[in-house]
Amino acid sequence: MISTKIEKALNQQVLLEAESSQIYLAMASWAEVEGYNGIADFLYTHSDEERVHMLKLVKFINERGGRGIIPALSQPALKYKGVRPLFEQVLNHEIHVSEEINKLVDICLKDKDYTTHNFLQWYVSEQIEEEALARRVIDKLKLIGDDKGGFYMFDRDIASLEAAVGREKGRN
Repeated sequence: MISTKIEKALNQQVLLEAESSQIYLAMASWAEVEGYNGIADFLYTHSDEERVHMLKLVKFINERGGRGIIPALSQPALKYKGVRPLFEQVLNHEIHVSEEINKLVDICLKDKDYTTHNFLQWYVSEQIEEEALARRVIDKLKLIGDDKGGFYMFDRDIASLEAAVGREKGRN
């Protein structure tokens, strides 16, 4: 049985994962309208992944005797100042999510809820990958600078960045 304290904390994470999905969906829509189809596809995929992360939490809470709460969401931003600021926002958001996951892990350890602690290890690993991917994207954008040809190739090839990070994770 899950404690009320941990149930509440996990439901806060449900909210954060749902917000992440909405934010990335809004970013994807913006990118698509601006003609950045590769970036849009990349962000649509990430929006879907965040929703899966949310569902995983909801199911876990319910299976442990709690109640997963599906939250109301606020409107995410509709416009962005450019691709690089957008991905800087992605990185900052992923760092925030990592901090919140770490707080959850800490709560579980203090409450000696080792089942939930074990469950959360997947999220800890996932956040390492998410932050690494965002940093790699920003590094590539810094290298490109204002080169329109380089930017065109980046938009076309962004999916390969995600695949490279996934391969590196598999080696660890």
